Amino acid sequence: MSDIQSRPYWLDQLGPAPSFSDDLPAKVDVLIVGAGYTGLNAAIETARAGRSTLVVDAEDAGFGCSTRNGGQISTSVKPSLEKLTARFGSDKARAIRGEGVRALGWIADFVAAEGLDCDFRRAGRFHAAHTPHHYEDLVRNADKMRTQEGIESFAVPRSEQRTELGTDSYFGGVVFPDHCSLHPAKYHRELLRLALGARAQVVGHCPVTAIERTGAGFKALTPKGTVAARDVIVATNGYTTNLVPWLRRRVIPIGSYIIVTEELPRDLVDRLFPTGRIASDTCKVVYYYRTTPDRRRLCFGGRVTAGEADPAVSAPRLYAAMCRIFPEIADYGITHAWNGTVAYSFDEMAHTGVHDGIHYALGYCGSGVSMGSYLGMRAGQKVLGLAMGRTAFDDLPHPTRPLYTGKPWFLPATVAWYRWKDSREHRKAMQTRQRKDTPSDQPI
Repeated sequence: MSDIQSRPYWLDQLGPAPSFSDDLPAKVDVLIVGAGYTGLNAAIETARAGRSTLVVDAEDAGFGCSTRNGGQISTSVKPSLEKLTARFGSDKARAIRGEGVRALGWIADFVAAEGLDCDFRRAGRFHAAHTPHHYEDLVRNADKMRTQEGIESFAVPRSEQRTELGTDSYFGGVVFPDHCSLHPAKYHRELLRLALGARAQVVGHCPVTAIERTGAGFKALTPKGTVAARDVIVATNGYTTNLVPWLRRRVIPIGSYIIVTEELPRDLVDRLFPTGRIASDTCKVVYYYRTTPDRRRLCFGGRVTAGEADPAVSAPRLYAAMCRIFPEIADYGITHAWNGTVAYSFDEMAHTGVHDGIHYALGYCGSGVSMGSYLGMRAGQKVLGLAMGRTAFDDLPHPTRPLYTGKPWFLPATVAWYRWKDSREHRKAMQTRQRKDTPSDQPI
């Protein structure tokens, strides 16, 4: 696997990046730290409203997970309505869950209204169960979401699984037909086009090293100069540094790893993904996968090591996991392997608000395509003083843990435990299925 490219496959389909000026203005109305989905959507709002807007990034614009994710879009909010009701009451719980549905609907409308060229498709998701018990839970929870929240879905038992996914490794699943997919790097490039078209300025390789309060707002220090700003938005998600220590203590950076196969025969792709849906599973350390938009390759992601690893280490393990699910793939190699960093929160929810006068939105828990975009847009509206900028996430408690400073020392042990548990559950389920499928007079 020595000839595998370590850059995201998605970047291969992009033309040359637009050129940026390295000259920083002395003063702007709005400074945005982070040029990913969140930062650019915020910039589009503020710049279109006539506010002078500067977006800076420590790397190239879009270097982070905005061009490194799998391009899958869901309703984003992980805790169930039942769990949120126990914590916040019925009305608040419904408002929080509703933001996920609104984010999904908003990005579809936004892509259509702006005419974004990003291979957006309402493909639907097949969420596969890795044990029979998880299938029962999936169906029961999907029924609740359909009746209580209006989230459409339908169950697919194991006997019909190959109508959705060409594998026998799962025990059925549930289809969410409203979930979507896009080309993540093309989407980012289109956001960049809109932001620049609105006269926002974007400067890469310009890390903000400090933010200081002033009488008129803030002063941001960078290696390229100092910028005064009336308002600041921090939009760094999995790449959050100690620039605002309060924020860093509230996000857990987690690496996610992806491989892409070489081109596959069309009939094989049609057999493995007959409906063209995106897919994921019920493992606690989840696998997620899909075809590329041209349906010529398989994009397969997940986490395969307890600690963070180089793609050279993760790629063979991801490949083995992919071939376990799809044995027919073993005849083909992979061309790309890369990783990115997402941000989880301790309560498994996104967070947005204002801390010490600084606006922020982050902690998307692996569902940042729609939620990061949506909350970035809302953050821009809040800076403009618009009431529509408020969300159900704004006044939520934003928890951390004692002694946590932003380096998740506990993560390797946690991931190792859950990977072992997932593997054990699946292995036992497969052994039980094999015994049931094997005649009693034949050896197992």
